[in-house]
Amino acid sequence: MSKKALYLLGIAITIILGTFLYLKFCCNCSDKTTTDDAPKIVSPAVQEPNFVPFVLNGSGIEYQTHDNLKFLKNSAILVMPVSDSVTTGIEKLKAFLSSNPKQKVTITGYATSDEKNTTTFENLGLARANDVKNYFVSKGMSENQFNTKGEILDNWKMSADTLLGPADYSFDAIDSTSAVSNESSALRDKINADPLILHFNTNQSRLNLTDAEKQKITAISQYLEQVKDAVVLVVGHSDNVGNRDSNIILGQKRADFSKNYLSKNGIDAARIETSSKGPDEPIGDNNTSEGKAENRRTVITIK
Repeated sequence: MSKKALYLLGIAITIILGTFLYLKFCCNCSDKTTTDDAPKIVSPAVQEPNFVPFVLNGSGIEYQTHDNLKFLKNSAILVMPVSDSVTTGIEKLKAFLSSNPKQKVTITGYATSDEKNTTTFENLGLARANDVKNYFVSKGMSENQFNTKGEILDNWKMSADTLLGPADYSFDAIDSTSAVSNESSALRDKINADPLILHFNTNQSRLNLTDAEKQKITAISQYLEQVKDAVVLVVGHSDNVGNRDSNIILGQKRADFSKNYLSKNGIDAARIETSSKGPDEPIGDNNTSEGKAENRRTVITIK
């Protein structure tokens, strides 16, 4: 065979082999290519779970958990059991209210406008608020520390046929006036139960005060700061040595001295009343020197 024939035969074999390989390995390539017109597969959007946190947020208490109390649609009865995280919050609320007996909490219950109210309450939201209150009371809290109200909304977050946490809690400001009043009343009772008594030597209307007596004056000043219309009453006394009229005058001098001392220590003189009982109200035996010393005194109380 000539060289030219061999060359042509080689070309023919190459064309045949190339065609065979193309048909075997590449004929389906176009089928795997996605065109712009081909429908695209879209991954489903991730749905955020329904989430209504259980929140307690007041002065002195702060708690939040992702779980909550639940109600079935059209129902005013809490779904049981309550989750552990919500139970923890309820225990914190119990401890807080126990430590703050004047604290009030308003529970607002919610219901949707398409729900049916088969309760005796004005609306389903109010019924739910009352059921939450009753549950709290069953856990040892005072019914008197709760107020309830209800509201109707167009929608609320749900899971299937269950409403998630359709209630919230607002903490009323504690009546600081009442708190101060109770504190002041206790201080006044303490002052009057153990009054400041200043003792004097015979015919004297001057004295040096002990540290304990100065502390009592401080307590009186504190009370007057808290109760703006309070009045201090200073009553002077004497023993029975001499005539009564002279002792009445001496008792008044002692009361006036005590008033002057109090005013120099920050107590408004206009809020101090003085009087004298002289020898008329002895607390000791005037037949003994010790008894007479007890009777020479001024007694300072809150009027």
